[in-house]
Amino acid sequence: MLTAVAALGGVLFGYDWVVIGGAKPFYERFFHLTSQELVGWANSCALVGCLLGSLVSGALSDRYGRKVLLIGSAALFTVSSIATGWAYSFHSFILWRIAGGVAIGVASNVSPTYIAEISPAQWRGRLVAVNQMGIAVGVLAAQVANYFIADKVPAGATTEFIRQSWNGQFGWRWMFSAVAVPALIFFVGSLILPESPRWMVANNQWDGARRTLSRIGGGQYAEFELHDIQETVADSEAATWTDLLHPRILKIVVIGMTLAALQQWVGINVIFNYAEEIYRSAGYGVTDTLLNIVATGVIALISNILAVPLVDRFGRRPLMLLGCAGIGAFHVAIAITYHFGIKGLLPLSLTLAAIATYGLSLAPVTWILIAEIFPTRIRGRAVAIAVSSLWIACFLVTFTFPIILVKVGVSGAFWFYASICVAGLIFVAREIPETKGRSLEEIERQFAGKHRLQEVDT
Repeated sequence: MLTAVAALGGVLFGYDWVVIGGAKPFYERFFHLTSQELVGWANSCALVGCLLGSLVSGALSDRYGRKVLLIGSAALFTVSSIATGWAYSFHSFILWRIAGGVAIGVASNVSPTYIAEISPAQWRGRLVAVNQMGIAVGVLAAQVANYFIADKVPAGATTEFIRQSWNGQFGWRWMFSAVAVPALIFFVGSLILPESPRWMVANNQWDGARRTLSRIGGGQYAEFELHDIQETVADSEAATWTDLLHPRILKIVVIGMTLAALQQWVGINVIFNYAEEIYRSAGYGVTDTLLNIVATGVIALISNILAVPLVDRFGRRPLMLLGCAGIGAFHVAIAITYHFGIKGLLPLSLTLAAIATYGLSLAPVTWILIAEIFPTRIRGRAVAIAVSSLWIACFLVTFTFPIILVKVGVSGAFWFYASICVAGLIFVAREIPETKGRSLEEIERQFAGKHRLQEVDT
């Protein structure tokens, strides 16, 4: 139950992040966006808010707790979604999209951290993966809402027709505003969540931590966890930003930042955010594109559901290696189809295959590793840095794609993203150890280098 409520942050993250893909052709006409720079800015401005939200949430969650931040993000989701949908100037549209991005940044930081900190070690991978499944649910919900809200647009419709249609005047507004309903549910649910027991121990709230751990696993489990948490918290440095520069902590932070950037630069999010251009290049019209976008969401959700048991069965490292290799291979195939002008079902199938591979690997496992690898006392700040790196990478890949598209075309873009996958494969093989089945405290000792844990065949 606790995981499901916290994962609503992921649902809202997914919806608010992807809804713009279906609304894009309509608000662009409404605001008369013509240059590639303005198109890129409108599509990526929320990511500036994501960066701000993830940075602010780090210190705030370490100081005030995870629960307060979850409540705040839910409230901001509610307000910003309605205000974005009913903006009548481009400047106010940008302002509220950035505000919604702040809510995404906070949720993307705190939701997986909270879930990791309440989860028993043997279930942690699958429970944190539920947050990614929530993101996939939100993505699909946005795509389905976009499809059913939008009136059908006839093939060959002019820009002026689209601008003056119901879609161009009102449809895109309801696409953004619809997220207010799950945001209110998240707000109410967050009010009843207990605080993270690991945060409470770090802040000397032992009775509250014991009560929460007892409800999760019973009295014996609570006493064992409290003892293990106390040992690592007592040995940890004080939670300040400068402590992240300590050599052994900095190395872990750099690994987290690199994982976060890799998840974005493999190029899958380009398919979500620029589906219109990609599928139009493959020969699809506006209505068929919206239907294809729904298909991408269905595939993403199914693959995320399948990933939930796999992360604790096969481990994080094998799935990451599989993801980098598989996505890279599909990107090469996509690049070849566009290079030779092949249209229709084949490029669609290849993009869906790449999305499925991503949903089984990098999408959930990156969030799991980011939530696992940092010491308890600095986890909020360290996760904030890693998630901020993710949003910087996401902003750059989203903002630059229209420019790359003009310079080298769809084929050249996917060749570029395939090369990133190869670099990621090498990085994971060299730097990422296996963490499945280990408590957060065991992982902390492993990454801190205090002693090497023996490999246990689980």
